[in-house]
Amino acid sequence: MKLLENKVALITGASRGIGKGIAEKYAEQGANIAFTFASSEEKAKAISDDLSTRFGVTVKAYKSNAASFDESQKLVEDVLNDFGTIDILINNAGITRDNLLMRMSEEQWDEVMEVNLKSVFNLTKACLRTMLKNRGGSIINMTSVVGVNGNAGQANYAASKAGIIGFTKSVAKELGSRNIRCNSIAPGFIQTEMTEQLGEDVVNSWIEGIPLKRGGTPDDVANACLFLGSDLSSYVTGQTLHVCGGMLT
Repeated sequence: MKLLENKVALITGASRGIGKGIAEKYAEQGANIAFTFASSEEKAKAISDDLSTRFGVTVKAYKSNAASFDESQKLVEDVLNDFGTIDILINNAGITRDNLLMRMSEEQWDEVMEVNLKSVFNLTKACLRTMLKNRGGSIINMTSVVGVNGNAGQANYAASKAGIIGFTKSVAKELGSRNIRCNSIAPGFIQTEMTEQLGEDVVNSWIEGIPLKRGGTPDDVANACLFLGSDLSSYVTGQTLHVCGGMLT
């Protein structure tokens, strides 16, 4: 039996990169998947069709802004109407608006906080009623090594990701008695479409500082997400799993 057979997972921001990798891994392991996208409806439909065809599961894409409380409530209502329940929530949506603090605008600060941190509150709150009714569920929040270590030029991003860790620990303590687990994953340098724009020299300089001497892949993060979403981690909650090749060692 597959690890996520007949489970329903809601994944935000899964039309590319890490989110797409998680959706593929979950579909492979038998989960039915609802995922959100921000802009390209055609690309999202192609992903849902591909996963459904390859793995024989139900996959549906929803255009939704996770930073909006009202849209998040509507999204969860729609997913429940279409799938009947939500067993796993993966808060993956995130952006960067990098700048040195002295040059950072209020807009750059607010936008990152709303998309990265407020979205986690929005979706978690929207899913709570269902998970409480089911007396079970797994919530997985995507943070970052930057939320643990900080990084020059990313005060907004680091603050948002550090906030996710505190939120995760608090939710785990509140909901543990209802068998609802909440954990976070802190990826390090993961090579995706976004990092391809950095240039070979920049990528190599990052890799040089990683003990495993390679960048991570979306599949590396997806494997950690599979562990936290499945019963393999039934006694794990309130934790942050670093998927960083040893960067924080």
